[in-house]
Amino acid sequence: MSVTINDVAKLAGVSITTVSRVINNGSSVKSDTRSRVLKAVKNLDFQPNLSARNMGGAKSYVLGYIYDNPNTHYVIGMQNGILNACRDHGYGLMIHPCDSNSNIVLEEFKKLIKTSHISGIILTPPFSERKDITDSLQEMGVEYICIISDKEKTSDTDHLVIINDWISSYNITKHLIDYGHKDIAFLCGEKRHASTAERLDGYLAALKDHDIEPDQGLVMDGEYSYESGNERAKILLTQNPHITAIIGCNDEIAAGAQHAARVLGIDMPARLSIAGFEDSPYSRQTTPKLTTVRQPNRVIAKFATELLINRIRPQKAPPKNTRDNRNLTFETICFENNMFTPELVLRESTAKAPS
Repeated sequence: MSVTINDVAKLAGVSITTVSRVINNGSSVKSDTRSRVLKAVKNLDFQPNLSARNMGGAKSYVLGYIYDNPNTHYVIGMQNGILNACRDHGYGLMIHPCDSNSNIVLEEFKKLIKTSHISGIILTPPFSERKDITDSLQEMGVEYICIISDKEKTSDTDHLVIINDWISSYNITKHLIDYGHKDIAFLCGEKRHASTAERLDGYLAALKDHDIEPDQGLVMDGEYSYESGNERAKILLTQNPHITAIIGCNDEIAAGAQHAARVLGIDMPARLSIAGFEDSPYSRQTTPKLTTVRQPNRVIAKFATELLINRIRPQKAPPKNTRDNRNLTFETICFENNMFTPELVLRESTAKAPS
């Protein structure tokens, strides 16, 4: 038979409300009473459920993750990272997809927040980049953390975890330039994502810094998908046979570009180098394996969630830099002032430019 909050209260000689306050780290409990309750919790191996913890006026122990992203690897990585942090701190998680293109998305968003009674929410692009949504959360008194792409912090740094996509794109473009490439194409993701603009700007800045005149004909708009990369790469490579390198705005786009090159009979990487972003499973499943930049979404999401919990429960220590225990071949993953810079991962898909 499972231990209940009533059992803890009986053993400690206090009321159920007092137990709830101790569990929720309430400040109105005497130190000796708190010690008795915590001792009872330990002796009984009591695992508080959400309903018990929400007694006595405490905030909900449920967080929210609302998203709209076509990249399933990105969504799953973020979801797993948030869940890891929720389990560590005893929170539940509500996961809900929303269509960011809908005309009523803001109304839907507000209704969902009101009916779900969540105490905090993690926002990823494109929702994290919408001021109308963050303004609404502030008006509703709901804590939030936004994961965004930006090379420079905004004024609202307390609510942000920033991915420095600009420098990552600059570095991967510079890598290709150092290999002798000059005719480098860039396949964009959706423009509604700030990561697209940041990665494109980094690419253009690297070309400029190395005295390479950007060719707008080698930049194509599209979506963050394999199909988009495949279709646009076919067009680019057919119309511009002098291209020696392609950068996809994520690994799925780059993998699609590889398929297009293979269909066209182009040797990779001897004739054409291709690079991606994010170090998703696509980057390790392609032939050749993709050069990319590592963006560990699971770790980033866990860090963001711990920041959120610390905003809800300020007495908890802020999250520390963490190590991705699933891949110890990489150095410690550092968040400098809540900013993460993805690192370059060199694989077989990039090589020196052909003579």
